[in-house]
Amino acid sequence: MTTAADPLTAVPNGAPDNSDDPELAARAAELVRRAVLGDLARRVVAECGADVGLVGVPEPLPGSRPGTEGMVLRHWAGTRADLLHDVPVPAGLGLGGRALAERAPTWVPDYRAATTISHQYDAAVAADDLYAMLTVPLLDGDTVHGVVYASLRTVVPFGDVRISAVGKLAATATRALAGAAAWSREQPDRPDWPDRPEGPEKPRPVTPARPLTRREHEVLRWAATGRTNPEIAAHLGLTCNTVTGYLKSAMHKLGVRNRTELALAARETGLVS
Repeated sequence: MTTAADPLTAVPNGAPDNSDDPELAARAAELVRRAVLGDLARRVVAECGADVGLVGVPEPLPGSRPGTEGMVLRHWAGTRADLLHDVPVPAGLGLGGRALAERAPTWVPDYRAATTISHQYDAAVAADDLYAMLTVPLLDGDTVHGVVYASLRTVVPFGDVRISAVGKLAATATRALAGAAAWSREQPDRPDWPDRPEGPEKPRPVTPARPLTRREHEVLRWAATGRTNPEIAAHLGLTCNTVTGYLKSAMHKLGVRNRTELALAARETGLVS
């Protein structure tokens, strides 16, 4: 069940009434996009019975020709190793690259033994002990907003129930992403506003009321990348309660109310890049 604060459903159909700054709208839309994609990776694990959730984000890949499709694995949940983090995936390579190229879901019961995909990523898949894998493109008309992966640490066929569950999450995320993209596009162009100076306007920095401690900054940096509290706790050698305490303290100092606002404030202050 979702609530009004749910990243997958909280995107408005149009620009908010009080938004008259296209740069602010673009930053807000990007923040929503990251929140939705990070939440999607976590939900694949929490709600669909997967061991690992990944989301690839379409991006130009280093060294690729202009117009060549590709994505980078930017969001993850449940991973044990780092080899699947920030991995570039050209269209057509691996299971996710195949979903990106074919614009259709695809799955295999045993990734490492599959004969229908390329095997450039076997080492990374093996490092996380993954076998069964499902990939679903986040498709809105001709636009692909990303590809979500659901992976298991066992050799099993993907049943209709799990495929349907991942597909429904992907469809909900796609609607939110399409809404965020439209929200950004619908803002008026700056040249139409005569009272604004020419050239880009720099975002106004926000200064924390009190400096963050080293631990608060560490926890904030990992939270801003979409890591869950248990993942942060495991990485830093802390308890989940301690991580929660550091996050609450950082949120209080930055004057924000939730993780989404925290991530935006952290980037605007330069605490994370």
